[in-house]
Amino acid sequence: MEFVCNTCGKRESVTTRRPKCDCGGLWKLDFAPPKFDLEKVDRQEWSLFRYRAFMALEGDAWRDISMGEGMSPIVRLDENVLLKMDYFMPTLSFKDRGAAVLIAHAKAIGVDKVVQDSSGNAGNAVAAYCARAGICCEIFVPEGTSPKKIDMIRAHGATCTVVPGSRDHCADVCRAKVEQEGIYCANHVYNPFFYEGTKTYIYEVYEQLGRIPKNLVIPVGNGTLFLGAMKALEELEAAGCIDRFPQIIALQTETCDPLLQAMEQGLDAPAQITPTPTLAEGIAIGKPMRGKEILAYARRHNVRFVHAPEDRILEARSALAGKGVYIEHTTAANYAAYLRYVELFGPTPDTLITMCGAGLKSDH
Repeated sequence: MEFVCNTCGKRESVTTRRPKCDCGGLWKLDFAPPKFDLEKVDRQEWSLFRYRAFMALEGDAWRDISMGEGMSPIVRLDENVLLKMDYFMPTLSFKDRGAAVLIAHAKAIGVDKVVQDSSGNAGNAVAAYCARAGICCEIFVPEGTSPKKIDMIRAHGATCTVVPGSRDHCADVCRAKVEQEGIYCANHVYNPFFYEGTKTYIYEVYEQLGRIPKNLVIPVGNGTLFLGAMKALEELEAAGCIDRFPQIIALQTETCDPLLQAMEQGLDAPAQITPTPTLAEGIAIGKPMRGKEILAYARRHNVRFVHAPEDRILEARSALAGKGVYIEHTTAANYAAYLRYVELFGPTPDTLITMCGAGLKSDH
């Protein structure tokens, strides 16, 4: 198993501390999992590591780091919609999926300090798992990040540095520190081990339902859930577990939509945009670093992009809360986008929507 540059094809050991290739390209994993088979799932393990036979893992570092992440329930909202309750996680967001695997890898190769940039949830997850692993951690977040997310990051013993300006500028500041000081970049966009965790979202759905719903609503900022889900769906299709690819409904906000615009304009790279404020802070990414990869998947599998109307996010949040589901604003955007999709394309039964983050995180 090695890293391979997604631009020039250069190969590198997965033990490298370098966040990307010399050419500027990002790493992808040269890893081919065995054919997916539920018989190979370790049903004695009640965490996402029950799927480790299909994940790029080396060693048993995960055993001391896992906090039972994954295995979130699926509940029915109405006759057309199922909700995957991925905020039922140790740090209250789906980012625990990727963080558990990434930090297990970091521990396995002897990393003792990491940095990461985040809008809050990924930083909180990385901070928590670093605490488990005994790894020093600094998280960079943009100004305007929910104070409760910042409090959680610091509670885990991590340094949380608030950066003035946009989410994209925050990422630039963090990357500069990595380049200047050589600290390990535990970034949920750069490091492909994160996607080995997020792809378990699909494994779980398949195990829980015995099928994949016809429609999957997935938010796309940096694409961490999207990329993991697409990888896993291709694995299920190759294994003959599913005979058709579901319709992926990918959403972005009206104020930050470089991928949606790229699809509409027929571009292979994210469109150049100037983000403006949005309630959905978790997907406010103006320059997604894996944008070309996301768009390639989107075109290959006829993904439909849709806006989450900004003026309907709070309405969607209230509607879900009225059904007992209390989620953060970014997660409410998922439901707002689904409702918009129904307006555009008509009734959309058998739809699964991810519930990414808990409501208390964005009460500010």
